[in-house]
Amino acid sequence: MRLGPQPCLCYGRRPEFSPVAMSIDHTTVRHIARLARIAVDEGDVPRLADELARVLDLADRLAGADLAGVEPMAHPHAQMLAWREDRVAEPDRADAFLALAPEARGGLYLVPKVIE
Repeated sequence: MRLGPQPCLCYGRRPEFSPVAMSIDHTTVRHIARLARIAVDEGDVPRLADELARVLDLADRLAGADLAGVEPMAHPHAQMLAWREDRVAEPDRADAFLALAPEARGGLYLVPKVIE
């Protein structure tokens, strides 16, 4: 999986990124790879450092977004739960089911002991 800017599928061009504000050193890249249990070739470390810095830059830009007046939501689509009346919809057939059991007492099924 490649991190960083991807081609914009709708316009066929790459999105513009602001200059990277945070620098990730090679030691940090190796540490993150070790924590994630990912094998990283030494030749890939500089590229990964740049891509991780871009991800952090994007997170910084998102954190700076003006959210005044934006209501928190659990789902991007407005959804309403269908409410129904709280009533019993099926008859109580517990006694009929207990009558089918080989052995029952006090509304409970009796089963043979299987653990010695």
